Amino acid sequence: MKFSDLSVAEILAIVEPIMDNCLAGSNENDHGKHVRHFTRRMQSIVTPEELSRQLSRSPRGYFTQREFLSLFRRQQSIGVVWKQYTSLNTDELINQAIFKEESGKVLIDHCMIC
Repeated sequence: MKFSDLSVAEILAIVEPIMDNCLAGSNENDHGKHVRHFTRRMQSIVTPEELSRQLSRSPRGYFTQREFLSLFRRQQSIGVVWKQYTSLNTDELINQAIFKEESGKVLIDHCMIC
């Protein structure tokens, strides 16, 4: 079955652990872990140097809990939006990611937290 044809619950069961790993990699400043589920396109953008630059640029502490807000189905991908929290304050951030299926794997093709 095509990834975008799955139910919301089935999609979230796939993408939540992927996002957990991505954020854990960021929290640990572990580039390999952070990009483990990135497409090749995203891996070429988020180099070890770029991740370090991003992490040093914004002192927001660690990523903590997140709450699912919405899912957007596209022909070739799924967009997911969460409300994201961090350890330094009570600000509510937007965590949005685009997931694609490539060679039988679901991968992050775009991600932004602001």
